[in-house]
Amino acid sequence: MGASIVGLAFIIMLVLLFLKVPAFVSILAGSAVYFILTPNVPTQIIAQRVIAGIESIPLLAIPFFIGAAAYMNYAGVSNRIYDFADVVTGHVVGGLAQVNILVSTLMGGMSGSNLADASMDAKMLVPQMVRKGYSNAFSSVVTAFSAIITPLIPPGIAMILYGSLANISIGKLFVAGFGPGILLCIALMIMVHIISKKRGYKPSRDSAATPSEFFDALKKAFLPLLLPLVIIGGIRIGIFTPTEAGSAAVVYALFLGLIVYREMGFKEFVAGLKETVTGTCGIMLIVGAASAFSWILTREKIPQLFMEFILANISNKYLFLIAVNLFLLVIGMFIEGNAAMIILVPLLAPTAAAYGIDEIQFAMTVIFNLAIGCVTPPVGTLMFVTCGITKCKIRDFLREAVPFYALIFICLLLITFVPAFSTGIVNLVY
Repeated sequence: MGASIVGLAFIIMLVLLFLKVPAFVSILAGSAVYFILTPNVPTQIIAQRVIAGIESIPLLAIPFFIGAAAYMNYAGVSNRIYDFADVVTGHVVGGLAQVNILVSTLMGGMSGSNLADASMDAKMLVPQMVRKGYSNAFSSVVTAFSAIITPLIPPGIAMILYGSLANISIGKLFVAGFGPGILLCIALMIMVHIISKKRGYKPSRDSAATPSEFFDALKKAFLPLLLPLVIIGGIRIGIFTPTEAGSAAVVYALFLGLIVYREMGFKEFVAGLKETVTGTCGIMLIVGAASAFSWILTREKIPQLFMEFILANISNKYLFLIAVNLFLLVIGMFIEGNAAMIILVPLLAPTAAAYGIDEIQFAMTVIFNLAIGCVTPPVGTLMFVTCGITKCKIRDFLREAVPFYALIFICLLLITFVPAFSTGIVNLVY
């Protein structure tokens, strides 16, 4: 009887998610159905589990890194990163599109939010690209797909959630994120080069930057670019934990904004604080709701049953990885990435371990899969946010995005089946 009630709760949750009811409401509604229909289970437990789910030391890193990202944006970092990216790639074929990709890669270690990154690029770069002769659809696609890099480059919120859920090192996940992030950056640059050369999209600069121009731009962007290295290095040599690294990042951002660049005043400080609170609340509501649902799954031994079923029907780890990829790609089309991760990781991670799959490699596979969901309809948050700002029709976006979908699926296969892309840098550092 318990399994059937869990199934009903899961169906109700999925239906509400598909109807675009907020994720935390959908998950809580499914959990409430279980507690109401299951005899001898006190309904007070749902409140206890929601509170217990957010009382986690590793999750303290989330508000710190959201705050650091907000203050980095107000500290005058964005313009310096844009200028540096233009100096590095502005002279190559498809210059502004290449700048767009490089900015997303560099800002990934600072903004922490793919939606924030896409919004900035859509407002600042897409109008320039259109004026230079790039189509609006192509500019929008490059902006949305390059923003996928943001959650991969540390410090990503997805890595903090995954590490806390699967009980693996968040520091190692931070280091591992560089592999998929750099792979996707290079792949997108190659794709943009091919398309731009075919269509005759011109560089944004007439010639390569002189050494003096390069070092001048690097000098202005140097301190912000140090942040990911400070975080990774500090965690690696034991100066601070990932949670403490978040607070160090906030102090570093305030140091840049208030003392070095002096572009942040009291108004910007308050605005950054407000963004931190609202961003943290949105994530923690999902975490708390999903914690209640995870308790239900554990009580009914669903992870164990799931593992037994998979092991009995899938003969080797490669078939398992293919099945997981297909499953997550479909799930990512309909469910917000963080919500899907909190629900599915307790099921999938132990099963992957049973097949002998490296925990870091599998983590990167899951995170990359769910990042792809941000550009696939019908949910596709990156797609809708970008198109909403650039006024690009969804039909035109999807038509232009076909080769980019093929590209990210190739990258997904490389990350899934070539461990070096996800664990290579981790093995070097650790």
